Amino acid sequence: MIQETVWLISLSLMAIITAVFIYVAVNSSKTVPDFEAVQARALSFRAKLFWTLLVAGVIIFIATTQVLPYATTRGEVSADAVEINAVGKQWFWELSQNEVEAGTTVIFNVTTEDVNHGMGIYDSELRLLAQTQAMPGYENKLKFTFSEPGQYRLMCMEYCGLSHHTMIIPFNVK
Repeated sequence: MIQETVWLISLSLMAIITAVFIYVAVNSSKTVPDFEAVQARALSFRAKLFWTLLVAGVIIFIATTQVLPYATTRGEVSADAVEINAVGKQWFWELSQNEVEAGTTVIFNVTTEDVNHGMGIYDSELRLLAQTQAMPGYENKLKFTFSEPGQYRLMCMEYCGLSHHTMIIPFNVK
């Protein structure tokens, strides 16, 4: 019963839409508007819209890219910074060092020998603190300051195969 009612309502709505399309098609040839005036207004509006969006886009681009962390891995590196090489392999991390003092700035040189991995630094409550990609043949640098002592975890963030979920290594901050 309900299916028949829905079917009838659907047919009725399709008939109404079809009638509207036929009405518009039949009556569209009866009046000929002044296309040149309409076209001139439309082109003027498009030009204003284009320049407004372009200026807004440039302003938004400049404002939002100033806070990106890319510059933190370039330029001056403090004397007490520790560089740690992190190599992702299926399915483990190989670190040149896995312990630092609290307050130490660490620069992770991250790469991989096989497939793409994502290296994420997590605190003891598994909150993501920082991340970067590990890609074959390319070295990404991730600069992070461990302000609090504790046990952190470096975990893979990009599915890299069957044992992806085991790609976790502890990182100790004294």
